[in-house]
This record gives sequence, C-alpha cells and structure tokens, in this order.
Amino acid sequence: MVTHPFFSQRKVVILLATLCCLLWGSAYPAIKNGYALFAIAADDIPSKMVFAGVRFIAAGGLLLLMAVLTRRALGGLSWKKLGEITTLGLTQTSLQYVFFYIGLAYTTGVKGSIMNATGTFFSVLLAHFIYHNDRLSWNKVIGCAVGFVGVMVVNFNQSLLDFHFTLLGEGSVVMAAFILSAASIYGKKVSQDMDSVVLTGYQLAIGGVALTVGGALFGGSLSGFSWQASALLVYLVLLSSVAFALWTILLKYNRVGLVTIFNFLIPVFGAILSAIFLGESILEWKNVLALVLVCGGIFLVTKESRG
Repeated sequence: MVTHPFFSQRKVVILLATLCCLLWGSAYPAIKNGYALFAIAADDIPSKMVFAGVRFIAAGGLLLLMAVLTRRALGGLSWKKLGEITTLGLTQTSLQYVFFYIGLAYTTGVKGSIMNATGTFFSVLLAHFIYHNDRLSWNKVIGCAVGFVGVMVVNFNQSLLDFHFTLLGEGSVVMAAFILSAASIYGKKVSQDMDSVVLTGYQLAIGGVALTVGGALFGGSLSGFSWQASALLVYLVLLSSVAFALWTILLKYNRVGLVTIFNFLIPVFGAILSAIFLGESILEWKNVLALVLVCGGIFLVTKESRG
C-alpha cells in the first residue's frame, strides 16, 4: 500500500476524515433548504437529480481549475484510464445518488439515514476480501456494531419501530450504500497512479453530467436562482469539492477500513446540524449518546489499525 508522510499520519486521518464527515453532514440541512429555495417538490426526483448534477459539475470543474492553477497534469490519459475514471464517476456519483433519491422517496428520513450507514459495513467487509492488510477482526466488528447503534440512537423516534421493508424504499438506500462502498474501493485502485485532485474533479464532473442529463430527460429542471439559492448552491459546490478531494486522498494513502469507519459520523453531524439550522431541538440525550457511541466505534476500529 502506498503511504504518505503527511496524509498517512493517524492524527491527520482522524482530523481530515472528521472534517469530511462534518461537511457531508452539513449537506443534509443545506440540501433540504435548497429544495425549498429552488421550489423542488418532495416527490420530484428528476429535478433533484438535476440539482445534484449541477452541483457536482461545478464541484468537478472547480477542482480541475485548481489542478490547472497548481500545474497538475490534466491530459495524457490513456483510453483505459479514461474508462476507469468514467466508470468511477457513473457509479460513485451518478448511480448511487439515483438509488439514494429513489429510496428516500419511498421511506422515512430516519430509516434512510440508518440504512445508508450500512455502507460502512460493506466497506469493511469488501476490504477484508480485497486487501490482505485490512482483514476483519473483533475490534472492527465490535466497532462497526457500536457505531451503527449510535446512528440508530440519533435517529430514534416512533418511525424507527416500524420494521416495514420495501425494495424501492429501504432496499434502494442499501443498494446506494453498497454502490458507494464498492466504488470507493475501486477509486482507491484508480487513484494509485493518478493525482487525487484531478481524479476527483473528473469523476465528479462526469457523474454530474450524467445526473443532469438523466434528470432533464425525465422532465427535471432547476429554476429560481435568487441570491440566497445561488449562495447555497455555491456552498454545496465547495463542500463537495473539498470533501470528495480529501476523502479520495485519504483512501489513496490509508487502509479502507481505517477511513470509512468515520462515515458513521455523517448522520450524527447531519442530525445535530439539522437541529441547529432547521430550528429543531438539539439539547436531547440521544444526540450526546449517539456521538459517544459513534466515537467509541471509531476508536475501536482505529485502535485496531495501530499494529
């Protein structure tokens, strides 16, 4: 495995992975406000796809511009490498978002958040079979279980007690989580002989184009560009470009299981930030307990990797 003197340091991994999850967690209230500002109806999946597509095209373009300004090479890619980048963009960005949006349209936000957290289990499990230095252990199994319980706690309400499962709803969200996990591991392979910023820029832009075109073909659109809506979209663009670039770099230089365990923080940050920015109650025992459990799970998995 390729290592890096800076990005392979444990404290750097913890700090940057937590930052990525904080940014992605902030996307929950930001996207929800975006739907309101752009007047996108709850069941208007095509327009949601266009909204996400525009966001990812801009994020990818921003990263590629940064690559040019920092004199990173954008061209000279073989047809094989272009195919790998396209595959990554269509799976990690496009396909998983399509399944995610479809799933959320047919299930509750609570159950969707919990089902989406299964992606961490998929990542740890897939890494066990793909990488000889990233095997399952009791620390990893217990850490994942504790983190998953934390996600359930932060989302606990009456709807959590409804164990109704549908393929279109919960099934689609789990499929999105699996696709993202598999694509992240594939992205680690693609990034080994390519600059991470350039790779992330290309895959976000390609995935964004696919989402935009697909959404438009099904009647989706994006209108109502007020200054508030535009400012929010700019934030989402910056959020995506920074978080995805950092995450790709961390996966490139570290074990998959060490990095992906931090995904459990996303729904916790999402719940807390939603409470702050959407005017909901934040001073609840479940938020504190969830954060303790998730951090405990992360500690167990990262402790496992010290050897």
